[in-house]
Amino acid sequence: MTATILPQGAGYGVVVGIGLFFSALMITLTAIQTRYTTFSLKSPDEYTSASRSVKPGLIASGIVSAWTWAATLLQSCAVGYKFGISGPWWYGAGATVQILLFAMLAAKLKMNAPYAHTWLEIVGMRWGRAAHLIFMFFGLATNITVSSMLILGGSATVTDLTGMSTVAACFLIPLGVAIYVAVGGMRSTLLCDYTHTSVLFAIILTFIFTVYSLSEKIGSVDKMYELLQKAAIEAPVSGNAQGSYTTMRSTNGLVFGIINIVGNFATVFQDQAYWQRAIASRPASTVRAYLLGGLAWFSIPFTFATTLGLAAVALRGDPDMRVLTPADVSAGLPAAAAAAALLGKAGAAALLVLLFLAVTSASSAELIAVSTILTYDVYKAYINPKATDAQILRVSHAMVAFYALVSGIAGVIFFYIGISMGWLYTFMGVILGSGVAPIALCITWKKANRLGCLSGTVVGFVAGIVAWLVTTAKLNDGVINVETSGGDFEMLAGNVTSIVVGGLFAVVTSLVWPDDFDWGSTRAINKPVNIDTPSLTQTDTRAGSPEHIPLDVKRTTWTGEDTQESVRTHTRIQAFTQQEELRELNPVTLQAAFKFASWSSLTLFVLLIILIPLPLFFSGLVFSPSGMLAWVIMGVAWTICSAVIVVIYPVYESRDAMAQICRGVVHTREELQGSLPD
Repeated sequence: MTATILPQGAGYGVVVGIGLFFSALMITLTAIQTRYTTFSLKSPDEYTSASRSVKPGLIASGIVSAWTWAATLLQSCAVGYKFGISGPWWYGAGATVQILLFAMLAAKLKMNAPYAHTWLEIVGMRWGRAAHLIFMFFGLATNITVSSMLILGGSATVTDLTGMSTVAACFLIPLGVAIYVAVGGMRSTLLCDYTHTSVLFAIILTFIFTVYSLSEKIGSVDKMYELLQKAAIEAPVSGNAQGSYTTMRSTNGLVFGIINIVGNFATVFQDQAYWQRAIASRPASTVRAYLLGGLAWFSIPFTFATTLGLAAVALRGDPDMRVLTPADVSAGLPAAAAAAALLGKAGAAALLVLLFLAVTSASSAELIAVSTILTYDVYKAYINPKATDAQILRVSHAMVAFYALVSGIAGVIFFYIGISMGWLYTFMGVILGSGVAPIALCITWKKANRLGCLSGTVVGFVAGIVAWLVTTAKLNDGVINVETSGGDFEMLAGNVTSIVVGGLFAVVTSLVWPDDFDWGSTRAINKPVNIDTPSLTQTDTRAGSPEHIPLDVKRTTWTGEDTQESVRTHTRIQAFTQQEELRELNPVTLQAAFKFASWSSLTLFVLLIILIPLPLFFSGLVFSPSGMLAWVIMGVAWTICSAVIVVIYPVYESRDAMAQICRGVVHTREELQGSLPD
């Protein structure tokens, strides 16, 4: 076995030790929540959607965490290693615009189905059982694909750095995550997202300042530029202007960018994890949360890959830098090699922790997402339509554990058949892209034609696979295997065909034979019976006016049966109230939010995908040292602003709630001291 920079015990220590630490931390926070707030995990709505009460900063942090996959850190560095500065840009921009555009869907979700638990419930209500089952296949296929990429990327890097068994890593990585997700549900997941994201930004900033300021091997932007120019002379980049690493004129980089855009539309629009965060957010701030989250996330792959991805190129030939094979690059290992070459064991350990946090936080989003689908769209829809809250909660907990096992098995299967994270990343749009337009139209457009959208999804799926296989055969003399089918142009053909065919079928049929759907039926999904008439069941002068009655009146209203319990209820933070929710679900307000989301997200799409990269591409400009300096400064500044958005802002907006919890802890302590005998 090849010698590793870290001992095998370090791998098990991080995967098991840190995993159990975060599980214990999240369970503790869940206990504090239950003790000092009116949010109760006995409510399925709280477990799966955090009572639809989460503020924008925490949602933005959750979006960043859920979208920071192993591929975000590893594949972005791999394309930076292969294509130069264009790779990080196309990875970041090509996967940011989906989150920004999803803000429009999030606004429409609050308008057209404010009480839905999953996007599949909306599909089933509008288009019936056949559509529900077809899109459930695509939804679960998305979750399996994403989870497999997380497991494959995480286990490959852990094995590379420590020699830990890949199979063991595949099963142990989701284990700790499943513990706290099963116990704490959606709110626990979001809190863990926040802690992971905070540490993630701290480590990323450490790598950035090390490479561009402190490292003896690089230490400045000018030195990085000099080393990249030397690397381009020794091994010019095929398809790049002058073979340079410091140009946006990269044919292969542009091809990857198109694949990236198409594939990530599929994994955002069809992944329950992103719908679930929209569902969990307060209606008034949903759009803001997704726009902030998308802009904050962009800095992670862009700046991280512009740092470690380019460092892996710059350090070629360095005694401490391992030689990377094409298989290593496909597995996403340039980042690990560069971190180890720059900082030795400390760098390898930092990257190991960084990757573990990214994988586990994204995995937690997938676990709660799949659990919600299996609970509401399988168990309640087809097995037990009259399920009680207690039964739903039991199934939700069981499904978290079940899917943790399934994701581990999927990772092992892909590992043994030779499918890498990089291959799977570029392939996902081939099988998932056809559903993007039909799903978006289902949620947003009353004229969307049911038959056209369903047929477009199925036909696009078949067409994408056919285009991928035919292109592979044509370009490789009839040889179709994992290696030949993973080429850039092979994947490009499948990705583009899938999304275009699905979209054309859906749009054309809807224009020719438009439906006229009444959103009243979707707005009634899971609508609370007493939503229009909140009332106190008992009078409690300390509880305040009806404006303070939480959404679940039966759960949180003081009954006066226990004096000690009444004191505790009085110190609790009040849940999101019916009156607040009704006010924020005002159609005029939501329509204004949708218009704002449309203009802002489309403007940012044009800026990130067209106005910035394409003029640089067509000009064939090769950056000068000053141009490279400006490029790096932009990335560092964006990263710092992103850290403020998702690390500092959530604390600021929750300052009152944290103060109330602290007062509740002090109040309880004083009660206990006062109850002790003299």
